[in-house]
Amino acid sequence: DTMNPAHADSDPVSITNRTRDECSGLATLGWPQTEAGRHRPPATGLDKQKEPAVVTEFKLTPNAVRTPRAAAVAGILFALLLGTALVLLRHAVPAHPADSGTWLTDSSHRNSVRLALHLVPFAGIAFLWFMGAARDRLGDKEDKFFATLFLGSGFLFVGMLFVLAALAGGLLDLAAEHQGRPPMQVWEFGRPAAYIVLTTCVMRMAGVFAIATSTIALRTGLFHRWLALTGFLVGLISLFAVGPVPWLELAFPIWILA
Repeated sequence: DTMNPAHADSDPVSITNRTRDECSGLATLGWPQTEAGRHRPPATGLDKQKEPAVVTEFKLTPNAVRTPRAAAVAGILFALLLGTALVLLRHAVPAHPADSGTWLTDSSHRNSVRLALHLVPFAGIAFLWFMGAARDRLGDKEDKFFATLFLGSGFLFVGMLFVLAALAGGLLDLAAEHQGRPPMQVWEFGRPAAYIVLTTCVMRMAGVFAIATSTIALRTGLFHRWLALTGFLVGLISLFAVGPVPWLELAFPIWILA
């Protein structure tokens, strides 16, 4: 009976020895052995190539760079800075470009204008942060067409605002060097040019920005519906009414403040 092959196959000792031999043979072939006695194929080059990619994706995706929440406060800062600058300019400089007024010879008026011009760059910087905060809130809902109008009008608004500050600052320094009586040829060119930049270029771009932002808000729910509808009104005022009617340029920073 001991020489019977059927008994040899069913003998526990024989099965154990044969299992050990098979395991040692698989180990010789490079197949790693687990504690449970099971075997798995060795890791291939494809697996090694996938692992770094997974790790890299994990490192890049969590907590992507975002605009800080405090950037939303930039809209309030922009409204206050630009509103203050416009009020100082309107108070010191006559509304009509042909009128020189007494502000050229009055040091207090000149200082008011100089303070307003110093506030303009900071208002532009705050406006850029405001645009970044608005785009961060939109996220994947951003529409390419209206996003182009939003960004383009915003950048042109800030650029024209800086041009206005530079042009008015040059005229102010020129007037100060000549004791409030700048050369008439330079003044007759620079004063209307600054006025046109404000009422035609700056405020027109502000109107386009207000309309584009209000359209995006109505489509995505970026802010309240009544504020978006008010933005269309502010945009129309900035496009067609600013210039002939004084003080209407304050409608845009007031809308941003709201």
